[in-house]
Amino acid sequence: MKPLHATALAIALATPAVAETYHFDQGHTEIRFYYNHAGLTEQSGEWTAVAGTVEFDPENVTATSADITIDASSVETGWGPLNDHLKSSDFFDIETFPEIRFVSTSAVQTGSSTLRMIGDLTIKDQTKPAALEIDLTFMGAHPLASFFDYYKGEWVGVEASSQLLRSDYGVGMFAPGTSDMVDLKISAEMRAGGWE
Repeated sequence: MKPLHATALAIALATPAVAETYHFDQGHTEIRFYYNHAGLTEQSGEWTAVAGTVEFDPENVTATSADITIDASSVETGWGPLNDHLKSSDFFDIETFPEIRFVSTSAVQTGSSTLRMIGDLTIKDQTKPAALEIDLTFMGAHPLASFFDYYKGEWVGVEASSQLLRSDYGVGMFAPGTSDMVDLKISAEMRAGGWE
């Protein structure tokens, strides 16, 4: 399989690719979850605070690694009482377990612009293996760099997805009446080197 080149995204690189440490753009990163509520409707929520880094070299995709931390208290459904319930000991118990963490253990290239990242996901006191299917949607200079200094530098854009059984992580209340299986969707823009 060919390396995951930026040319796969129709981006020409003038210099050889090297490994970079990418940091999340908080304003343009969404971690959303989707579930079925009692067979009536499809519902969703998101976490709005994420930190961490991704090491990525398009010439050596299998060396890709990630260490990502979510602030569990940043869960947002659009309705305050539901937010409060999700933060309580019935679900995420944010007072005892303030963070959700994913640490990758391996990566494999699955297509010209896709990869699968395997890692350990920790929610509350449960750590289980999880897989992220990742689509690299952009790599290069940000289109807004000429307008805002914030966007200068090298960027990547990714769309990622996973499916999890919430009962595996101690947040299975009301399952299976409310679906145990949860779809996870991540949209993220990341800048090489961050902003320091």
